[in-house]
Amino acid sequence: MSLLSPERSRVRHGPRGGRAASGPLGLAAFALLLLVAGSWLAGLLPGPDSPFDERNVDRSPPALLRSLSNLDEYRAATGHFETIVDLERDTENVPSVLKGERTLFVAVGNVDAAVDFSRLDAGALDVASNRRSVIVTLPRARLLEPRVDPARSHVVDRQRGLIDRIASLFEDNPTSERELYLLAERKLAAAARDPGSGLVPAAERNTRAMLERLLGGLGFERVTVRFG
Repeated sequence: MSLLSPERSRVRHGPRGGRAASGPLGLAAFALLLLVAGSWLAGLLPGPDSPFDERNVDRSPPALLRSLSNLDEYRAATGHFETIVDLERDTENVPSVLKGERTLFVAVGNVDAAVDFSRLDAGALDVASNRRSVIVTLPRARLLEPRVDPARSHVVDRQRGLIDRIASLFEDNPTSERELYLLAERKLAAAARDPGSGLVPAAERNTRAMLERLLGGLGFERVTVRFG
């Protein structure tokens, strides 16, 4: 004899197509719902086909012109030079092992050649009546001050006498190289002035080519540049 009530017995032993069959069907419906929701959420994520794709927008303001300087000179060529400074200091009647100093310094630097535009006036340009040709008269290119590069220049050897080595212990800057740099600058300037360097002619060639491109772009068919 069953202890279950008639109603509960009917639920438990009723037709198998009701509640028992709804289990797999409910799981399938729930999985389908998850699939649809996942597809919808994937469309919200950034991607090549997503309507919510990310993009970068540059909203920074444009650069401001703080100052405008006129062109005074055109640096048309740069020469790279390397020289060795061999500086020796001796004291008369004193052996070099006691007092004296000799330094070998390798100096690397640049010398620029430029054309001065600051004194040009209307007479420097001779424009033809048909405005098809122009003659430009410029001063000769000149060499600027040499610049020794401290990052590539260095002392390769330094020899001191006994007295100088002892004195260097009490100096504020015993390895001062100012004089070495000054001598190196003079040697670099001399090397740049040597006709064999070709620095000045190169600067004038480059200046001529620059003006031919510039004035040719303005419509002149024939551009002649002279250096006087």
